Amino acid sequence: MSAPSIKTTTVGSYPVPEWLAALPSEQARLDATRVVFDIQRQFGIDLPTDGELYRFDINHPDTNGMIDYFIRPMGGIRAQLGRSDHEHFARKQTMQFRRKAAGVVEGPITEGSLNLLADCETAASAASVPFKFTVTSPYMLARTLDDRHYNDFEQMLMAIAEVLAWQVRDLPCACIQVDEANIPGNPADAPIAAAAMNVVLDAISPGTERAVHFCFGNYGGQTIQKGSWIRLIEFLSSLHCDHLVLELAHRPAPDLDLDALKDINPKIVLGLGVVDVKVNHIETPEEIARSIGKIEKQLGPGRLGWIHPDCGFWMLKRSVADRKMAALVKGRDLYLGR
Repeated sequence: MSAPSIKTTTVGSYPVPEWLAALPSEQARLDATRVVFDIQRQFGIDLPTDGELYRFDINHPDTNGMIDYFIRPMGGIRAQLGRSDHEHFARKQTMQFRRKAAGVVEGPITEGSLNLLADCETAASAASVPFKFTVTSPYMLARTLDDRHYNDFEQMLMAIAEVLAWQVRDLPCACIQVDEANIPGNPADAPIAAAAMNVVLDAISPGTERAVHFCFGNYGGQTIQKGSWIRLIEFLSSLHCDHLVLELAHRPAPDLDLDALKDINPKIVLGLGVVDVKVNHIETPEEIARSIGKIEKQLGPGRLGWIHPDCGFWMLKRSVADRKMAALVKGRDLYLGR
């Protein structure tokens, strides 16, 4: 069967299997990664992810490693924080939903012991199909830090971008996705965020798909950031990526979002969320097909290249996540008459 005109993918995370959390080990994590890949393969997901289990840390289960996995190994950053650090960061009020810094920058930021190549190689050893590997954006990481070295946010941001740019070179995967959930609520920072993200995107090896995921946050099934896509169109169009992975299913006014998204640079393929990860309701294939039809009607035929969940699955039960993935593919096939 020829490749579908609209492809399916997952955004990144998958619920940590209970047996991995109960008896964590390198072998158990590798076995769990194999399971995650195989589940997506059986459902027919065109571009699966490794479930981001490479970030799994039994001591930090509440953040899925989106921040701590990257920050803690970096050189120049102290991750052990005391009361004075806590109060210093809280006074800055840089993140309304996070009062504790991920780390304190005390010297030039270096890669330290961060090693994305090793983790991507492990994922590749467990995958039997081309897959997507995810990396948190430098802007989102920078917003969680208490800078006492650079004393200049943009300089610190670009230092993190350079570290990540080195890390994403020559990774053995079909696609690298940069994840950002903070800029949708802080559009004023769009120019510096785009500059930093493009440093990372430009470092991805030729032939590897470049994707960028944006959402308005997902913590405990709650939206973290307030905002709209219309204020970010110029920013999204400036990114050096092949396709975007955007939240849409849980948005309060998806029709207005679609009207705005029509103006994104046509060279960038649009991927839109048709599965809501903030509710346990299992979308039916018919609901997925109707969502695709509505999107194509507003955007025009050929503009939609990908469909996916709004965000990662890590906060849902496995049974819910699995059925949502199955519906995603069945709904796409129903719409395309496959």
